[in-house]
Amino acid sequence: MSKSIFYHAGCPVCISAEHDIVNLIGAEHVEIVHLGEDQERIAEAEKAGVNSVPALVTPNGNTLHLNFGASMADVKA
Repeated sequence: MSKSIFYHAGCPVCISAEHDIVNLIGAEHVEIVHLGEDQERIAEAEKAGVNSVPALVTPNGNTLHLNFGASMADVKA
């Protein structure tokens, strides 16, 4: 993985975190995945260790949970 992946569900906490991440590391270094719109990627996020969103998965595979917007169970519902 050459880019970080930022997973979120579209809630205000997630959108705010998305803006901060893009401003911090640059849009060219992060792929944004809205799990509410891209539900087929939920399993991918869970496999990467995402337990709640917003979360950032770094290029070396570390999963960083940011704030708390929603659990993955909420995202699946």
